[in-house]
Amino acid sequence: MKFNTNPYPPKRIKTALLLAAGTGSRLFPLTQKSPKCLTLVNETSILERLIKSLNQHGFKRLVVVTGHLEDCIRDFLKTRAGNIKIEYVFSPLYKTTNNIYSLWMARKIINEPFMLIESDLIFESSLLTEMLYPDRIAIARMKPWLNGSTVTLNPSNKVNAFHSDSINGSNEIRYKTVNIYSLSVSSWYRVIEKLNQYILAGRVNDYYEAVFQQMVVEKSLSLQAVHFDHQPWYEVDTIEDLASAEKLFPIKTGKPLPLYALKSSELKKKAIPVRKSVLKDNFYA
Repeated sequence: MKFNTNPYPPKRIKTALLLAAGTGSRLFPLTQKSPKCLTLVNETSILERLIKSLNQHGFKRLVVVTGHLEDCIRDFLKTRAGNIKIEYVFSPLYKTTNNIYSLWMARKIINEPFMLIESDLIFESSLLTEMLYPDRIAIARMKPWLNGSTVTLNPSNKVNAFHSDSINGSNEIRYKTVNIYSLSVSSWYRVIEKLNQYILAGRVNDYYEAVFQQMVVEKSLSLQAVHFDHQPWYEVDTIEDLASAEKLFPIKTGKPLPLYALKSSELKKKAIPVRKSVLKDNFYA
């Protein structure tokens, strides 16, 4: 029998880091005069939904890495931060760099455990509950029409490998990364060391998952998986994604749109986008 030798449970994370520097080109023209995080999903912006979730979970600090139309973000948060202290880091190279550079820009301002979130995510607030502790990764079961970075898990529900795409030539189960991570201070410092190596090598257009991928291989980063399949979430990259997100998070009720286990072929007939996953009775990302 194994006993827990640590008498103190991990402290809940109170700091969040939001990467919001990108131009959101795939949402153009909506992002021509407004940053991606201020895109309205049924009359409520992605950022406002995030702030409400963070306040509900007792967050005290939010660091925002800005770039494209940063003044809009600052003006918006002046009156909507609630109990959260807002700090900013401006990324001057936001037009020519990727999110690895945005994450690197935060290396000097964060020295505590924190939650990393990207600015195009909309999700049910309760999903953050299990992400409030260090060294965790949000994932969802991979579906044929999803794309992007994936991970595989070991029997202990920890990430054993990152994959740069969704192509799976084996029978292993792949999970989509939701792009929400929680990091301990020790993990963050190791991430910074690796980020420094990438940036020094000129790899400013990589995704930060490339760093995580290498660190998992080297066993210098261990991430416990938190499954997001039981509640709705969505990644808004395109106009089509926005239409789907508005069906998933309707006005007033805030409940997922019941589709009564319709198959993807039936969804197409009803002109409902199916780029994201369909789970049982609800349309989930």
